[in-house]
Amino acid sequence: MPSVTYRSEKKTRTLVAVGLFAALAYVCCLLFHFRLSFLTFDLKDAVMTIGAMLFGPLYGLATTLIVCLIEMFTASTTGLYGLVMNILSSVSFVCVGSAIYVRRRTLSGAVIGMGASVVAMVAVMMAANLLITPYYMTSLSPESAMTAADVAKMIPTLLLPFNLTKAVFNAALVFLLYKPISTALRHAGFSSAASAPDAAPAAQKRFRLAVPIVAAVVAAAALLYFFFILSGSFSFA
Repeated sequence: MPSVTYRSEKKTRTLVAVGLFAALAYVCCLLFHFRLSFLTFDLKDAVMTIGAMLFGPLYGLATTLIVCLIEMFTASTTGLYGLVMNILSSVSFVCVGSAIYVRRRTLSGAVIGMGASVVAMVAVMMAANLLITPYYMTSLSPESAMTAADVAKMIPTLLLPFNLTKAVFNAALVFLLYKPISTALRHAGFSSAASAPDAAPAAQKRFRLAVPIVAAVVAAAALLYFFFILSGSFSFA
């Protein structure tokens, strides 16, 4: 009986924590807006990825679907098209990296996972834009009609730089925020996930110091590229 009660309490705590991640991700998509031409991104992928790394990719998938659906009905102006693109982008980023990390909870596992997330999201969005965007643009008006060839011309100058910057920036945020968030949740009893050491204690200390520094540098570089090279913009709320 005690074991059943413990499992029930653990499941309840997990659901509460996942709900908190979903709420935080939704707040991020409402408050933070990075724009480049008709493209936008926010910080929700980083938040949902941290949750998925702690509780598993299936929870990450559920969180992604819930947040994207709520966003479509409350904040998005692109309807079903925006929902589909949102889900494809977030699922490919959140689930790929977390699926790798939960099987190898080490620094190298996190690096491989986030690298795979970046590649997966960029590849999926390139294909999705080629296949879906022409239909969406054509449905808006005859003047905005596009063909797949028109979209393909936008890949090297707009779509690829935008999606790569978005993915790299969110990956850097994951490295910046995972440790403090996972530690806080563990102390609060919401998570038992812990990173296994990747090396000897001395090297491990260097890793702990280096990871947030490198992540901050990468995040800053991504933002500088976005604002000064791509001429993107940012708005709050």
